[in-house]
Amino acid sequence: MKTDQLVAALVADRRQSAGPPGRSIVYAIAAGSMVSLVIFALAFGPRVDLAAAFATWRFDLKLVLVFTALLVALAGSAALARPLTPEPLLSRAWPLILLAVAAVTIELVLQPRDAWLTRLVGSNALVCLTAIPLFSLAPLAGLMVALRRAAPASPTRAGAVAGALAAAVAASIYAFHCFDDSPLFVLTWYSLATLPVVALGALIGSRLLRW
Repeated sequence: MKTDQLVAALVADRRQSAGPPGRSIVYAIAAGSMVSLVIFALAFGPRVDLAAAFATWRFDLKLVLVFTALLVALAGSAALARPLTPEPLLSRAWPLILLAVAAVTIELVLQPRDAWLTRLVGSNALVCLTAIPLFSLAPLAGLMVALRRAAPASPTRAGAVAGALAAAVAASIYAFHCFDDSPLFVLTWYSLATLPVVALGALIGSRLLRW
């Protein structure tokens, strides 16, 4: 059997047995998020000034950033679930990149130079570096199960992007607890917290998602 025939057979089998990969990925995120939300409610909880925070542009922008990251990672994960080489992932990330650049630029313009470091360091960096990987574990497990039923062309890349998606889900949950709303903090520490989850996803994917 030629390679293109094998790919066509895999695609046909996936459509008959597992349904669209995007749907399975969404279900996996939903299931994993429920577990993470229970941990969030028991161990963290929302910030006490949540209602007032919604009236501030920095908190609202933080939510826009993490939800945009979630959507970008979701699109990338769905694309990589197929047994076909997708378009470069960077082309899907431009909305997030442009939004991040705009957010940082606005913050640097509005804040005096001597306040930049304070805004970047914040007050919850260590909690952020712990909570986001913790909240990522259940969504990542669900995503690996969903991707296992698909046939990703690159198991390592698919696992890495699944890790990024799980971390984006976790960041979306943690954002409601975090008191640091500056784009400088969010883009620095949330990104750093994502890296070990991406690495874990790539490692698991390279072994679990082979076909």
